[in-house]
Amino acid sequence: MSEKITNSSKKAYSVIGLISSVTIGFLVWLIYFKTPSTITVSWVSKLPSLNALFNSISFVLLLLGYYFIKTGRKSAHIKCMLSATLSSALFLIGYILYHYFHGDTKFLGQGSIRITYFTILISHIILSIPLVPLVFTTLWHAFKGNFVSHKKFARITFPIWIYISITGVLIFLILNNFNKV
Repeated sequence: MSEKITNSSKKAYSVIGLISSVTIGFLVWLIYFKTPSTITVSWVSKLPSLNALFNSISFVLLLLGYYFIKTGRKSAHIKCMLSATLSSALFLIGYILYHYFHGDTKFLGQGSIRITYFTILISHIILSIPLVPLVFTTLWHAFKGNFVSHKKFARITFPIWIYISITGVLIFLILNNFNKV
């Protein structure tokens, strides 16, 4: 059984597309075109660790949410997925603040770790682009009670979100351990 795309869905998709495009465009500008801030604040150096924590929390909550829906515990599923969304939003805020003050991080590692790092980073970046509208769309269908569409989008969103969360942590760990001069 498939659900018909309603005018309400079309409007929501348009808003989600607009918000996603603005978000992604802003991040591209922030990371690749904006000059880092000349202001130095001590707490900025703690943001990568905090962001890795938020990604780890999202990862665990996503797995728990998946487990709960598979075992019929809808209320626990909803709480986990909303908490994962909040954790990811907090990550995004920390990520924006870090890149505003610090700018882009150059990877200094050499050898096979360099290939590993850039393979993970490039796949992480490419998959993070559709994740923004996928999360919004999946959540919107859940809020509207369109569970057939919610499930259809969740089957795409979930593995990408899991991958983005765990590779975000891996990127942090690689940078933290191999980005030494």
